[in-house]
Formats: sequence, structure tokens, C-alpha cells
Amino acid sequence: MEIVAPHAGDTWRAVYTVRFEDAVYVLHAFQKKSKTGTATPKRELDLIRQRLADAERDYRERQN
Repeated sequence: MEIVAPHAGDTWRAVYTVRFEDAVYVLHAFQKKSKTGTATPKRELDLIRQRLADAERDYRERQN
């Protein structure tokens, strides 16, 4: 899920997952600086994917 919020002329995005029954992990929040296009930059997406994998692993370990 992605939340996009304009603030004082800037755009901020928070990306997080709610895949777990009893936990929410905030994976990344950042200011979108590109003046053209609405796509999330690849390096931001790569970081989010890595953090999602880390969150899934952490959640599984906490269940044991």
C-alpha cells in the first residue's frame, strides 16, 4: 500500500505492508523530488522490496 500526501508544495510517500495479522511494518517513507512523472524511482522500489523481505523474515522469527 502506498500513501501519497502533498504538503507545502512537496509530495511525500509512505510505503508499508499490512500482510501480517497482528503487526504493521513501516518499510519506507520519502519525499518525492522528481518534477516530472509520478512513478516511484527504481532505487526506492529496490529498497522497499529488500525491507519487505526483512520484515517478512523478522515476523516469521517472532512467531516461533
